[in-house]
Amino acid sequence: MKVLRLIVALTLAGLVWSPLAEAQERRLIRDAEIEGIIRTYSTPLFQAAGLNPQDIDVYLVQDKSLNAFVAGGQNMFIHTGLLMRSEDPLQLIGVIAHETGHIAGGHIAGRIDEFKSTQKQVLASYLLGLGAAIATGQPGLAVAIISGGQDIALKGLLTYNRSQEQAADQAAVKLLAATQQSPRGLLQFMDILGDQEILLSSNQDPYLRTHPLTRERVAFLEDQVRKSRYADDPPRPEFVAMHRRMKAKLIGFLEPINRVFRTYPESDNSVESRYARAVAHYRRPDLARALPLINSLIEEQPKDPFFLELRGQMLYENGRVAEALPDYQAAVDLRPDSSQLTLALARAQIELNDPALIDPALGHLRATLDKEPGNGAAWRLAAIAHGRKGDTGMTALSLAEAALARRELEQAKNQARRAQKLLATGSPGWLRAQDIENLADQLSKKQDE
Repeated sequence: MKVLRLIVALTLAGLVWSPLAEAQERRLIRDAEIEGIIRTYSTPLFQAAGLNPQDIDVYLVQDKSLNAFVAGGQNMFIHTGLLMRSEDPLQLIGVIAHETGHIAGGHIAGRIDEFKSTQKQVLASYLLGLGAAIATGQPGLAVAIISGGQDIALKGLLTYNRSQEQAADQAAVKLLAATQQSPRGLLQFMDILGDQEILLSSNQDPYLRTHPLTRERVAFLEDQVRKSRYADDPPRPEFVAMHRRMKAKLIGFLEPINRVFRTYPESDNSVESRYARAVAHYRRPDLARALPLINSLIEEQPKDPFFLELRGQMLYENGRVAEALPDYQAAVDLRPDSSQLTLALARAQIELNDPALIDPALGHLRATLDKEPGNGAAWRLAAIAHGRKGDTGMTALSLAEAALARRELEQAKNQARRAQKLLATGSPGWLRAQDIENLADQLSKKQDE
């Protein structure tokens, strides 16, 4: 059963806006800037917990509810509703610290037998596509389709008991102290959840249902705030600026356009206000108003890769690919380690169909795939690039990789066999094609069991 499907959508600066944005399905979204902000917040916490930040995958779920949870061991999911509802960085950092406590405490890993014996298929339907948010179609958006019954069962599996919640709170306080940050934000988030308790269960945010709130938990955090030497320390100014931009970007892309303009009126000339309005005008679409706003931000901060990326995306999606290329190139020059930026640049280079740009595009795709080897979109672009060079063997191998990333196993096997016929026997590409055929065959047999 396919649990992830591509939504045909406009890809906007890594984040995606779709006409289906109001649908109730869960969407896993990719955005280089927002993921970078979350990483900036979370890396010190992961390190303080003795965890390798590279081992923990963080996923952004497009959902208006307040929720964050860990699943499958070291996978953290954060709903966009939580990001937009958090009033300052410390509230979000507090939640991340709490979820890190669950990971460090093994609260999910310790229940793996329960997952296997009771709801293996339910958990798989949510986790099978980890990484496939970027492995299906255009980079940005994929939808995990979960039936109502499965969703209810999943919530049960992700519900922590009282002792686990207390342990995660205790761990969060220690992690915040170790990183010299105030626990007040976590307490404030608990106050927000407290307002939810009076609602009927069906109307409560899922975080409250999976992370039960008790008087003991609130009393513990209140006591820890009183004791903390960092209790009254404000968040770092750069964190505040990042948080405002993150919220503005999310609101600009995901909220109804009228709400965007109410939240960020023209009288507000702040960076975040212009950012949100530029996105909203683009969504209309009205480039005549969107471009001057993003241009003003670039004039003030010419070395901001994400402003450049947004302008490049605006131009690209409106057929002005040649104009978009310098912005994408400048963004990559500033952030060469961003797999999403290198992918966007490669896509624009291939779109121009200029033979002189094919090798540079393949170089950028290799940079993307070095970090995200399961990126199906990058493999499909690589197939196009190799095809234009007349390299049929590498074209077949790239198509095999793309099919494997999408779990289209028969196609993966067929293209892998084709690649083996076209590539030199014993070459690295030939060996990889052999590996893909064997792996796809093994996965097919497991599906049939």
